[in-house]
Amino acid sequence: MREPRLTVSLLVTNIGELVTWDAERPILHDAAFVVEGGRITWFGARTQAPSADAQRDVAGAAVIPGFVDSHSHLVFAGDRSAEFEARMTGEPYAAGGIRTTVAATRAATDEQLAANVARHVTEMHAQGTTTVEIKSGYGLTVHDEARSLAIAKQFTDETTFLGAHVVPDDTDIAAYVDLVTGPMLERCAPHARWIDVFCEDGAFGADETRAVLEAGIAAGLQPRIHASQLGPGPGVQLAVGLGAAAADHCTYLTDADVDALAGSTTVAGLLPGVEFSTRHPYPDARRLIDAGVTVALATDCNPGSSYTSSMAFCISVAVRDMGMSPREALWSATLGGATSLRRDDIGRLTVGARADFSVLNAPSYVHLAYRPGVPLVLSTWKDGRQLV
Repeated sequence: MREPRLTVSLLVTNIGELVTWDAERPILHDAAFVVEGGRITWFGARTQAPSADAQRDVAGAAVIPGFVDSHSHLVFAGDRSAEFEARMTGEPYAAGGIRTTVAATRAATDEQLAANVARHVTEMHAQGTTTVEIKSGYGLTVHDEARSLAIAKQFTDETTFLGAHVVPDDTDIAAYVDLVTGPMLERCAPHARWIDVFCEDGAFGADETRAVLEAGIAAGLQPRIHASQLGPGPGVQLAVGLGAAAADHCTYLTDADVDALAGSTTVAGLLPGVEFSTRHPYPDARRLIDAGVTVALATDCNPGSSYTSSMAFCISVAVRDMGMSPREALWSATLGGATSLRRDDIGRLTVGARADFSVLNAPSYVHLAYRPGVPLVLSTWKDGRQLV
């Protein structure tokens, strides 16, 4: 009996609006593209499309690159809804709740942690996210940080060692930095691509941050930094000086910080779900973009300060409250996120890029901001295969 012929190419056609981020044709109408081997091999006008083994007619819908969520904390256990309720009734956020999640995460089994990550990644896929970065940081022991990264690695190649999240209770900061840069780094580096530090008052200062990141670089990891979330600090300047891929949060920036970012390859990662949840002021995206800074949007999905898995929600907030146009916000949530992860194969739908895309139940990407809270993703595809 003859084996059935495998589909080797797919034509996605009758696209009302196609966002490619190609330099010359960033947005096309009445468009199509071809996928072969999980990559885009052709895109252009629908009437000029070549034939393919299979065809998907999207009936005039908009198609966008898959969202690239470049900052999340998905390996955790426990619930902090009471903390959120307290903040909404006037109690300030000071990052102390991280230790609550650390206790719950340490007590959870690997299977429980993996199931929780799977649940959140499934949520993300349903909302158009095709690439997600996942950090450790809720273990804070050699064993728990290493297992957190091993679990994260089951779901993404974009894993980040964040042993320097906060200093555990009853621990000397110098001794803990020695642990993070020594035995913990040695165990965690094989499971990580990135290294990160929460550079903030109450967490790690400039000297500790530099020590951790330089140790990570020496171990072959690439640096990123949590910077200026709770107030102005040294994080942005350190990120630029060390050639970090991203300085994330950037809520409280000085003029010198903006100038440094503008003259560097470091991406400013903005995480509006945090400010929505903590009631801190939103980052000024307009100021950064006008200065020439590359901006990414991400969810910072975590159980304490930003418990959302929706990139579309972040786009809505960025347009409404951070001075971004719908086009700028979508770029930052796709190609901006890819740039933050130093990837050139995702975040765009051009020849050679991975076929990671979403079909929207809307005629234009503008509806992502125009219709906040509405589930507009009809289907999500990664490497040319439908996830949702």
